[in-house]
Amino acid sequence: MRTQCNQRSFGFHALGAREVVGRFDGGQITSDGGGLLLRETEQATGIIAQFAGCFTDHRDPDLIEHTALELVAQRIYALALGYEDLNDHDDLRNDPLLAVLVGKKDPLGRDRVREQDKGKALAGKSTLNRLELTPARANSASRYKKISADRQAVLRLFTDLFLQSYRTAPRRIVLDLDATDDLIHGHQAGRFFHGYYKNYCYLPLYIFCGEHLLSARLRPSNIDASAGSVKELERIVGQIRAQWPHVQIVIRADSGFCRDRIMAWCEANHVDFVLGLAKNKRLITEIASELEQVKTQYEATGEAARVFKDFIYQTRDSWSRARRVVGKAEHLAKGANPRFVVTSLLPDEIDAQPLYEDEYCARGDMENRIKEQQLNLFADRTSAATMRANELRLWFSSVAYTLLNALRRLGLKGTDLAKAQCGTIRLKLLKIGAQIRVTVRKVWVSLAESYPYREVFHQVYERLRKLCPTPLRC
Repeated sequence: MRTQCNQRSFGFHALGAREVVGRFDGGQITSDGGGLLLRETEQATGIIAQFAGCFTDHRDPDLIEHTALELVAQRIYALALGYEDLNDHDDLRNDPLLAVLVGKKDPLGRDRVREQDKGKALAGKSTLNRLELTPARANSASRYKKISADRQAVLRLFTDLFLQSYRTAPRRIVLDLDATDDLIHGHQAGRFFHGYYKNYCYLPLYIFCGEHLLSARLRPSNIDASAGSVKELERIVGQIRAQWPHVQIVIRADSGFCRDRIMAWCEANHVDFVLGLAKNKRLITEIASELEQVKTQYEATGEAARVFKDFIYQTRDSWSRARRVVGKAEHLAKGANPRFVVTSLLPDEIDAQPLYEDEYCARGDMENRIKEQQLNLFADRTSAATMRANELRLWFSSVAYTLLNALRRLGLKGTDLAKAQCGTIRLKLLKIGAQIRVTVRKVWVSLAESYPYREVFHQVYERLRKLCPTPLRC
């Protein structure tokens, strides 16, 4: 009896004369009460529903308890709330609030068919795992894995969601491209060693427009960083121009994407570009006098100095034509720091200095979006055996990011968390202790009275309610 008591009670240091005892006996309590705001965001945008529409469910509807939409929603809401592993769902399936988010009409799981499942409204890890591992050619004759994702539909969806986020067409948009490392610790398909990152990894390609995610593609790492960029741009630009025929499109990326095939495609399709250009002896010679000038200035003042030069440049072999290049001659405490950018924008559109400092350097913010994906939404949890399954995991994380970004854009505008990253939004807005009581007519969610961001929560709620005025029916 003593052992059982120790397992159920936790004796902490006393508070004066009072004992402090903890027990897991609080009843239906969740730590994710703020997740209701995610559900309201979904009601206003339909992000998860549209993503679930990219799946084909070949199962017999009379023999299932969890629809494809419910399985997809369960996975995405859990990622947004900080639960990265499928193993987490063996406990999360007992959480009535997550069941409410998913849309389960019986959030307590009392009507489950099998006795062993009663009280567990949601799917367990095995069911969700089969969802991720379903092969492309699955059909109704497949034995276990019968929910297949349409890869092309998913890729189109991210651009569609971006377009839906605007009420009117913008005059100009900038598409940022970048590749990053996704470390591999097993023997997954597509596993290669990457010399730059000094590890086995995948090399996913991301395309963002500001905070909006337009593409996330999982790729092996034995390729050039820019591989597949033209194909992605063809699809994305085509979708955008079909709806916004007159918008000016600019692509922006570092020197890993400075390839003639990309620039030539942009020039042929009336897309502008601002791309980093790797330095070489010819380029440095071109700004030699400017480098001497900033060196002299630095030695006289002891402060960093920079000068810009605009010139026309063409490689000897790799470029098909001459192009405008902006060179930055800079001298720092560590010495000379020359940098170069190649662009299709004309000098009368933008001068050399703002082109580099305001236009090109702004691409650094995209790295924050990638960090949000990997650090806050677990886009690097690609431990499945196949590339297809790992890319689906990347997309689950990407949709979770898109949902949280919609919450940030629609609900948090004008608040102290308007520019907060996903991890901060989760910590301050979603992680709220709450008691759940389910009656015949209502689901009562009693949020913690001591929650410190009640005013922000109220502001977000009011903003989302204006977008979706009829609860649960918009």
